[in-house]
Amino acid sequence: MDKLRITGGKRLRGRVAIAGAKNAALPALAATLLTAEPVELTNLPKVRDVRTMLRVLEQLGAEASERPDAGMEIRVERIASFEAPYDLVKTMRASVLALGPLVARHGRARVSLPGGCALGERPIGYVEASAERLRGTRFDFRIQSVTGTANLMMAATLAEGTTILGNCAKEPEVCDLAKLLVSMGASIRGAGGDEIVIEGRERLHGAAHRVIADRIEAGTYLVAGALAGDPVELTGCEIEHMKPILQQLGHAGVPIAVEDDVVRVSVPRKLESHDLRTAPHPGYPTDMQAQYMALMTQARGTSLITETIFERRFMHVGELLRMGADIRIQGQTCVVVGPSKLTGAQVMATDLRASACLVLAALVADGVSVLHRVYHLDRGYEAMEAKLGALGAEVERFR
Repeated sequence: MDKLRITGGKRLRGRVAIAGAKNAALPALAATLLTAEPVELTNLPKVRDVRTMLRVLEQLGAEASERPDAGMEIRVERIASFEAPYDLVKTMRASVLALGPLVARHGRARVSLPGGCALGERPIGYVEASAERLRGTRFDFRIQSVTGTANLMMAATLAEGTTILGNCAKEPEVCDLAKLLVSMGASIRGAGGDEIVIEGRERLHGAAHRVIADRIEAGTYLVAGALAGDPVELTGCEIEHMKPILQQLGHAGVPIAVEDDVVRVSVPRKLESHDLRTAPHPGYPTDMQAQYMALMTQARGTSLITETIFERRFMHVGELLRMGADIRIQGQTCVVVGPSKLTGAQVMATDLRASACLVLAALVADGVSVLHRVYHLDRGYEAMEAKLGALGAEVERFR
């Protein structure tokens, strides 16, 4: 099992190119099940979750071939199986996105319990669904759900009549999926707002689509630059999608300059503690909570970090304590007192974003840190050790 060895205290300087968004690529891949014609997706990130989703699609009957610009052409001319198998689904909860497209186009689906990161209870179990043809309806989400919004939006594109979805997730990844579906012939209005209206079609056709840049990867390298940048430039960013992250770091005193799709960041003269509360978009993303906590361990004063999306997303705290951080958990809030002198340690990745948090902490820790269970990191970050190494960090992957 791969590990990362990180020697702290190195200054980071240079440019890092931001990859396509994992959380946009996965629903886009699922959407290829809605048509028999080829769909070309470019700017797909080279991460484990994308490879897993491609395997799920191939199990269901898709033919996939590589294209330039980190692209794939996927064609699902016929369905070979209606089941997303457990041995693949268990590693990645987003594979449940196959449910809506399978039922909408093919009338049947069987999807086992999703896996991924153990962040809290999710209202999904073992699901079997069938329908001669779906019919449009009104559905209001009890809580905003990105996966739920994407799944029902895809299903509704081939339903009979009009579907109205209320209390929808507004994340950029939902808007990106809507853009792809419209290019495939779907009728969708309101994506990015509370209510989405979908007029069902008899069929969808093929299309070409470029996946948006990953705002979470960009945010992670922003924090790296704020901790050790001299300076660091991020290229290929979606600035509008990053505004909640940019604003939060700005409140903490991080110097940030933006020009077109480039963000420039360096170590602040005085990093100040600033409270954080995660929230659905356009609030601060839960996927950037752990990374911000790593930053706050080096800030002056006390910050309160409150997690409102997942109930078990503080598993990285124990590992930060092992490195010397001063953090107390009080329910859904962490009290972080800084600045703390961090020391290299053997640490364990418990989920995708927690692993990124620990890498960031290791960059400013004295001595050597070893991160175990790197497969969590590989689910959502494309060649992080190579990108950090190009900036001057001392990071080595080994077994």
